[in-house]
Amino acid sequence: MPEPRDSAWAELREAQTMTLSLPSTGQAVIIDIGEGNDIHPKNKLDVGKRLARWAFGTVYGLDMVYRSPEYKSMKKNGTRVVITLDHVGSGLRTVDTNDVQGFTIAGTDKKFVQAKARILGKNQVEVWSDKVAEPVAVRYAWADNPICNLYDKSLLPVTPFRTDDWPGVTAETR
Repeated sequence: MPEPRDSAWAELREAQTMTLSLPSTGQAVIIDIGEGNDIHPKNKLDVGKRLARWAFGTVYGLDMVYRSPEYKSMKKNGTRVVITLDHVGSGLRTVDTNDVQGFTIAGTDKKFVQAKARILGKNQVEVWSDKVAEPVAVRYAWADNPICNLYDKSLLPVTPFRTDDWPGVTAETR
């Protein structure tokens, strides 16, 4: 797996997720059905199905999971970090493999490395790396075309996120 690096696509996805704080907005997370070399997915049918779930759950009030899990908080626990997620429905799961994939972790040097992770209960994930003694930040699916496999049990993918606010590649520099 390649070493983690900054990603303009990840920053764009983050900006899109930030719009959820505005009234009457929604988002279909499609990190798992996009294209590796084109930010616009060819698979429009599954994109439409996920957007329809959002409409059915919000506009039409159907009792269903319609929103992908999202980052809520992090808590340091020694050399490990516990990430808590919101909107997890009946819980979290992985696909394709039992190993949770897609997390990176950094210490005070702000250098991210691939991390190990495991699901803790319904809405938490523990993240760590033997290369980071004092973790300060975690990222999930933070790449142009990330390898990631964490979902809720209704098979909506976890929304890519970062816990840091360090300037990225799209930050204005002077």
